[in-house]
Amino acid sequence: MPHTRLLRKLLPGLLLLIGFTHSQAQDTIPLELSGRATNGTRIAVANFKPGAAAPAPLRQVFDTTLYNDLTNAGIFDLVSKSLAPQVTPGSPAEINLPQWSASPVLASMVAFGSLNVSGNRLAVNGYLDDVKNTQFPQVLAKQYNEDASVESAREIAHRFADEIIFRLGGTPGIAETKIYYVHGGGGTKEIWAMDYDGANQHQITHLNTISLSPRVSPDNSRVAFTSLGANGFKIRMFSLLLGRMVSFPEGAGTNESAAWTPNGRQIAYSAAPNGDSDIFIADTSGSAAHRVTSFKGPDMSPVFNPRTGSQIAWISGRTGLPQLYIMESDGSNVQRLTDSGYATSPSWSPNGQFLAFAWNRKYGPGAPGGQDIYVMEIASKRWIQLTHDLGPCDFPSWSPDGRHLVFANSPNGRFGDSKIWTMLADGTERKALTGNGSDMPNWSWK
Repeated sequence: MPHTRLLRKLLPGLLLLIGFTHSQAQDTIPLELSGRATNGTRIAVANFKPGAAAPAPLRQVFDTTLYNDLTNAGIFDLVSKSLAPQVTPGSPAEINLPQWSASPVLASMVAFGSLNVSGNRLAVNGYLDDVKNTQFPQVLAKQYNEDASVESAREIAHRFADEIIFRLGGTPGIAETKIYYVHGGGGTKEIWAMDYDGANQHQITHLNTISLSPRVSPDNSRVAFTSLGANGFKIRMFSLLLGRMVSFPEGAGTNESAAWTPNGRQIAYSAAPNGDSDIFIADTSGSAAHRVTSFKGPDMSPVFNPRTGSQIAWISGRTGLPQLYIMESDGSNVQRLTDSGYATSPSWSPNGQFLAFAWNRKYGPGAPGGQDIYVMEIASKRWIQLTHDLGPCDFPSWSPDGRHLVFANSPNGRFGDSKIWTMLADGTERKALTGNGSDMPNWSWK
């Protein structure tokens, strides 16, 4: 299949690519993917021109990060470094645009610039030129000045990449976003965080217990998660601004699976004050809690529609095996979206049109099948299967640009073997972000 990319808008052609299900035909085979498209922009990225005092590690990290960020965006056709001219233009006066438009480069745009260190400060000048506009070629010019460190070089590259992606793609990039996840071993699991590309992995909590299901707030100020304490599993809260745990009341029974409203003012969660779990909503201090489901059988894993905040998707076992449902945030207008198999872990796309979730459609003793990641178009209940034959996959989470998904995969069904993977939202270009022992990823809102 030819190598192509996603459309720059959020899955505008997905409805043409997905199969469908209905109440009497849950085993209908989805249509095959017919390929992807780009936004038509072929970009070349020159290595940035170093100053005499610029250390090689900073230059290498910056150049590699910028190129990878634009590649990972999923909307551009990146010119291979092996095809690019072996020059390092540091300013618009130094670039020879015909070099970049001629064969074999054939670029439409070229990113270039300079990187210098002076007085423990890293100064970067970045440019994006339209190589075919000889009169007014400059599309973008940015200046950055940060502490001289490898981490700063990475951050500046992320910022410049996101500027390019926004200018050419029309939606904000994800290079500056974070992924929160569970990592651990030896009987403990802590909350960790990493950059969107798997770099800068670091531990957030140090509770020496089992912590699960991290959910970062829309303003990136707090992480809500579930943690095992003296009174069982409860919702806990970590302030990313203060770098420490902050108070959150312990509700009766098991409390878990917190999810933020898009405005960050409330959380939904699953609680079992009387032994049967239901969905509750409270403010972010844990007060004013009220129940929104009341039916025999477990109700778990709520997530708000990030576009409107007026709908909740969740998993319910009210009819037997766990199935995917949606409802209004007041508990009305309940709709069941799956009608067979075993569904878990819904995640709502940023535009509110799709749900990603884990689903074993052929669940049961002796039944062929497996737990894979699916995406369903809510209005029509049509779906597409994104993973195949990887072993159990779970906990999908959308990137804020809607072009990517992150998920956990356990080839042998054991936590110790699980890794976090990322892929484009059509299921292609999968790659591992972590080693073993990582699970339950959650992509930051921005």
